[in-house]
Amino acid sequence: MPVAQDREERAARARAALARAELRTGARSVLGIGGGVAADDEGRPVQPTASLLTTERPPMDVPAELAPVLPGGLRRGDTTVVTGSTSLVLTMLAHACRHGAWAAAVGRPDLGLLAAAQAGVDLARLAMVPDPGAQAATVVAALLDGIDVVVVGAAAVLTDTERRQLSARARERGTVLLPTCAWSGASTVLSVRELGWTGVGAGEGRLRSHRLRVQRSGRGGAAVPRSLDVVLPLGAPDPDGPVPVRSPAVVPAGAGTEERTDLRLVG
Repeated sequence: MPVAQDREERAARARAALARAELRTGARSVLGIGGGVAADDEGRPVQPTASLLTTERPPMDVPAELAPVLPGGLRRGDTTVVTGSTSLVLTMLAHACRHGAWAAAVGRPDLGLLAAAQAGVDLARLAMVPDPGAQAATVVAALLDGIDVVVVGAAAVLTDTERRQLSARARERGTVLLPTCAWSGASTVLSVRELGWTGVGAGEGRLRSHRLRVQRSGRGGAAVPRSLDVVLPLGAPDPDGPVPVRSPAVVPAGAGTEERTDLRLVG
């Protein structure tokens, strides 16, 4: 038997075995996997069912602060665009990874691992392909097959046809596709605008939080425009909210009363 034919037959047997296992567990639909036909234990063809990942697995939760613009969470199989804020994308990834999801970022060379870790992303659950080159569509398609959330940036150069095909693949595989650039046909689009930062005084201090305005548009339920102001990191005090009142400091009896000299920068 020729080597090429033997290799093809072994690959076909492997695909059939995988398809049978997926059908039994309900892990994935076998529609379009490698062009093969699923078979039962006796080798009889099995009619593929609809995508079990999309219809039976629940959507991924999002932070409670984002519920007004994503009331159903991140629905598996949907394409949800987030533009204007890397911090918001990292916050969403951190929440997903904290609840057991695996994530990948393609075409985002500006996405730093330190920033991701500080945002709470579990780096052990994050795969990064900063520059996929000419194979961008192939790389994204492969990740959609096995990753829960796939972020796609502008450095992943794709045609409109490839974007449509990748959205269709995400629907079939039950993966959340999260582009951070324009993406025609997206289910939901979150456009983010920064409103300001807090924490820096007159030449001193450090950035502690920033306020964002998130505007939602899209199709279906997301067709109704919605706007929301959030403060990142989530849980930080609202810079426009009331200033907390601090109780006066209590000086213990007998404490020293010597005069305190402020430090000055000299030279």
